[in-house]
Amino acid sequence: MKTTLTVFLKEVKENLRDRRTIMSALIFGPLIGPLLFVMIMNVVLTRELNKADQPIKVPVIGAQYAPNMIAALKQQGLVPQRAMADPETAVRDRTAEVVLRIPKDFDKSWHKGESAQVELIYDSSQSDTGGSVDRLKRMLEGYSRHQGAMRLVARGLSPTMMVPVSVDDRDQSTPQSRAGQLFAIMPYFFILTIFMGGMYLAIDLTAGERERQSLEPLFANPVPRWKILLGKLGAIYVFSLASLLICVTAFGVCGTFIPAERLGMLIDLGPAFAGQVLLIMVPLVMLLAALQTLVAAFAKSYREAQTYLSILMLVPALPSVMLSAMPVKVANWMYDVPLLGQQVGITQLLRGESLTMMEIAQCIVSGLVVALLATLVTAWVYRSERLAISA
Repeated sequence: MKTTLTVFLKEVKENLRDRRTIMSALIFGPLIGPLLFVMIMNVVLTRELNKADQPIKVPVIGAQYAPNMIAALKQQGLVPQRAMADPETAVRDRTAEVVLRIPKDFDKSWHKGESAQVELIYDSSQSDTGGSVDRLKRMLEGYSRHQGAMRLVARGLSPTMMVPVSVDDRDQSTPQSRAGQLFAIMPYFFILTIFMGGMYLAIDLTAGERERQSLEPLFANPVPRWKILLGKLGAIYVFSLASLLICVTAFGVCGTFIPAERLGMLIDLGPAFAGQVLLIMVPLVMLLAALQTLVAAFAKSYREAQTYLSILMLVPALPSVMLSAMPVKVANWMYDVPLLGQQVGITQLLRGESLTMMEIAQCIVSGLVVALLATLVTAWVYRSERLAISA
């Protein structure tokens, strides 16, 4: 153990003096995710909320054919804008988000008691137009229902005849479960942080030393190579775990600046959440450190190792992509699959649901078993004499 501790302390001290490792493991890696996430969410949510609170400006073609409808829509927040000759081009060029066109025969159809048609011209492929279009549709539907009810009353009929089936919505979601859906990508940020926290260290301690030809003198010492490997892995563990701790803390702080409550949501990223995340993510710290070291051992240069690990970085994204593309019901066996179990567990925590001790134990045990296997394979690769040869 003395040899392992010596290697561990040496690698930690040397990498604490390396600016690239510090920037990647303790600054850029753990902080870029929370900062970008919060900035994007704030910009998007604030813009949509502000649009919802403000009157909606819509170009109206043929407003003179339906003055009563326009007056009713104005009371709901519509601000009619000047008509345009080519509304289709205006929508495609984003000069207008949505255009309301009222045909000339609107008044004639209205007085006959027939269905009077209007047109909404918009481009659904433009993501920033959805709020305005939905809002205008709700205004028109509300006006249509009200006028339909008035027609029935004028004929001595009950307005309820228009609603043969009444639907009573009973949404079982909670403010926190709705927030969990919004922040479903957060588990991937945690996994990516672990990867970034140990990547440059894993490269430097294997491929880097191999390229500098300092690995051969180290292996020449009369000590078992697995002890040297454990010392190097220990250093990677420390940096990866520190990176994860900073990231979880940063999300907890930055989460308070997201206006989730204005959307009727609640997000709790406090100490209880952070503690459970760290607990179930510790096995991944060990697993990814072993995998990074294993992959870097096959590279003959620092740059080559970067290429290999960049490809390996895609692996942690697979559970996130799978769950987002193919929503599945959470099953007990998922907690036995490393990466997937952590993804599911953190998503459940974000939804406000608690993890049982059995589920936490499944995440930890399965992760530790796979991490141990990866470490044994890496130790076997470290026995090769070719590992110390750079050419």
